Amino acid sequence: MAKIFNVNGACRPGVHYMVNIRSRLDAVKTMVDNGDYFTINRARQFGKTTTLNALADYLKSDYIVISLDFQTMDALSFANVETFVSALASEILDAVETLPNEIEEQLLAFSEETARVNSLNALFRVIKTWCGMSDKKIVLIIDEVDTATNNQIFIDFLAQLRAYYLKRPRVPAFWSVILAGVYDIRNIRQKIRPDEEHKTNSPWNIAADFNVDMSFSVSDIAGMLKDYESDWHTNMDIQEIAGLIYDYTSGYPYLVSRLCKLMDEVIAGRNDFPSKSDAWTSQGLLAAVKLLENETNALFLSLKGKLVDYPKLRNVLYALLFTGKPVPFTAMNDAIEIAAMFGFIRNENGMAVIYNRIFETVLYNWFMSEEYETSRIYDAALREKNQFVTGGHLNVRLILERFVESFDDLYGDQDETFLEDAGRRYFMLFLKPIINGEGHCYVEAETRNRERTDLVIDYHGEQFVIECKIWRGNAYNERGEVQLAEYLDHFHLKKGYMLSFNFNKNKTIGLKELVLGDRILIEAVV
Repeated sequence: MAKIFNVNGACRPGVHYMVNIRSRLDAVKTMVDNGDYFTINRARQFGKTTTLNALADYLKSDYIVISLDFQTMDALSFANVETFVSALASEILDAVETLPNEIEEQLLAFSEETARVNSLNALFRVIKTWCGMSDKKIVLIIDEVDTATNNQIFIDFLAQLRAYYLKRPRVPAFWSVILAGVYDIRNIRQKIRPDEEHKTNSPWNIAADFNVDMSFSVSDIAGMLKDYESDWHTNMDIQEIAGLIYDYTSGYPYLVSRLCKLMDEVIAGRNDFPSKSDAWTSQGLLAAVKLLENETNALFLSLKGKLVDYPKLRNVLYALLFTGKPVPFTAMNDAIEIAAMFGFIRNENGMAVIYNRIFETVLYNWFMSEEYETSRIYDAALREKNQFVTGGHLNVRLILERFVESFDDLYGDQDETFLEDAGRRYFMLFLKPIINGEGHCYVEAETRNRERTDLVIDYHGEQFVIECKIWRGNAYNERGEVQLAEYLDHFHLKKGYMLSFNFNKNKTIGLKELVLGDRILIEAVV
């Protein structure tokens, strides 16, 4: 049976095409060998379960591994201490193949006896005995641990783990504990005891930092594609495709696998990509990107739900996307912490940036979709959208010309404050109905600031760069022209576009064409 790209649940060697995570397992094992207690907190569908499953197998030769998944424990398991201990004992019995007879008997008693026999203290005494008599050190792994973090019984369980860890030099205990989930256990907003003294005494303030990068690098992706290529012989340019996949995903595991799956199972065989060889090209990838950005998959729905649940999160993402306002990556800021925890943003040289191009486009679409019905600039483009494409080619010059006219008619009397926050957004609203379904537009993160934003449009294999900027005088504008001309080298383009929002009352709106060396610049002023 041929392997497939997997986006549903944990990946399995021999069944799914996978990135080689051996180096990550080595890094995690080093922490386990050191006896660390730590948390693996990553966003949804970031490969946590796949990593934990592989880690459990990787550790078995040196340790006894208790690998649990709290998703298998229902609400009744957390009803009270007795039911929790009973359920936990049952899970341990299922997870460990061979137990000492007396430990197995005591765990069976917890799982089967009446509720009044069970207590956390009694369970930990059994664990202490087991750890003390075992020839191998015992490692506890709990996946999806945040499904229980709003439950006081689970908080008490963490407190017991903490207490035994601190006493470990003289009392046998788990050698290492790994908790995995989206929410950081150290940030539980629960009081262990009602008094203020213990309010901040987190049961997990003993946790070691987990700095293992679980995102996929270009070489990681290339290794997986090489495995695929050995099966299908598509003659793809592995390094090029791996690099492009990384450019759009920044190595987010689910998105990497989803794009590969779309190219393999959906794009290949279409009329425009009749074979796998046709699909595994830059154009096949762009087609997969467009499909992905318009999906309502579980990851996107989860992200959308977070925007509703956390208004501050929405505000910081809006600022990053539309205003050009630089946002420092400050972990102590609640909105930044939440955005990073859910995978919306990442830390790039001390600044918060949207995690990847896919998320950026999806977020743009969500935010702008709220304005489609009432946006006059969107309606203006919608009425004229057919005239902007000739023979399958996008006429960007005409798009800028019509935008200047429409914007001046609708918003020409607005002030600088309005334009700084809204100008770029209005151009993207104007562009949306023109390229929708046929093209793709993204913002180059390196150029996003209050004065400059470079939009890159991919349309049927052609790329166009449009610099959106605030007018700061002729000298500044001339520097921008030179900067844009140099930037075109990155895309191997000879023509570029500049859209300037000018607040000078004596401004002259319209388009002009400049020749800088062997490059042509089309400038539009509104």
